[in-house]
Amino acid sequence: MEPGPGKFSFGVMATAVLLLVAGPAVFAQSTQERVHRMSHTVMPFEMSKTIHVFKMTETGGILRVLVRDPDDTGQVALIRGHLAHEAAKFQRGDYGDPGKLHGPDMPGLRELEANASRIRTSCHEIPGGAEIRFETEDIHLITAIHRWFGAQLSEHGTDAWAG
Repeated sequence: MEPGPGKFSFGVMATAVLLLVAGPAVFAQSTQERVHRMSHTVMPFEMSKTIHVFKMTETGGILRVLVRDPDDTGQVALIRGHLAHEAAKFQRGDYGDPGKLHGPDMPGLRELEANASRIRTSCHEIPGGAEIRFETEDIHLITAIHRWFGAQLSEHGTDAWAG
């Protein structure tokens, strides 16, 4: 039997009471918590032991992943291997891993996938980790890279810096 006007079913009432007592955190988690929880599905290194740096440049951008502890050579090796692998995939237009982690509708992602041949993507080892450079002369793709970096900065929260 459906509740009439001004009446609530037990399920609605129980949910309302739970929200009042426990707050919305019972049902929602922050984007950063979701990214942290899902990171192991696309990255072999520990998110909590690294920092992602997103530097927007005039020709695109630089994504760096660095260890928090410079003596953690195991994490450095995992970062370098992963970023080399991802840079090769990005060059082919495969942005599937960021799509899995952040969602396929992430700002800039579709433009990057569709125009990968017009973006130079390269990986370089740096002290404490590695970096991927994205370079293009196309202003629309530079904007797509910047939008993509901005979305990642937002979703990684305290695990990311603007470079």
